[in-house]
Amino acid sequence: MPKYSRLSKDILIAMAAAGIIVVAATSPFFLVNIAKSFLINKKHLKGGYDKNMVAKAFERLKRNRIIILKEVDGKFTVELTDKGRRKVEQIKFDDMAIKIPPAWDKKWRIVIFDIPEKQHKRARNALREKLQKLGFYQLQKSVWAIPYPCEKEIQFLCELFSINRFVNIITADKIYNDIILRKYFSLL
Repeated sequence: MPKYSRLSKDILIAMAAAGIIVVAATSPFFLVNIAKSFLINKKHLKGGYDKNMVAKAFERLKRNRIIILKEVDGKFTVELTDKGRRKVEQIKFDDMAIKIPPAWDKKWRIVIFDIPEKQHKRARNALREKLQKLGFYQLQKSVWAIPYPCEKEIQFLCELFSINRFVNIITADKIYNDIILRKYFSLL
């Protein structure tokens, strides 16, 4: 799959949230009209993009079959294709990060899992690798800890890998002898 610019990624994430975009098809420059409509309605699309940049990004996404344009009753609709929805999931996965709050709430989040190796080996390995990249500390082979809220991120990973029933998140006030963890997360 080709690399996408930050603008294209922002458009895809916004489209995933918005669903279908509808624009009047009165102009031969409908992609520019779509871009204008998108910039007006999507205030979270920041970054100093102008309508021509957005129109070109839409054109690339269309050419790569990430979005589809349809004309219905004199209006154009823009929606994600299945390939586009998969790309959105990939972007969310790649861009995932655990937000570090300004002050620690003195709680540990412990992710534990017992994922069957035969049926879900790839998912188990992918989860383990992602937990490491997100900054979790490995307490045991299938036990990882972090001092920051992470429930949404873990639930997203579980849904993405279809492993919900094998993973649990524990919020704990205390871990016996947590000095190693406190050093790792610079919480001393």
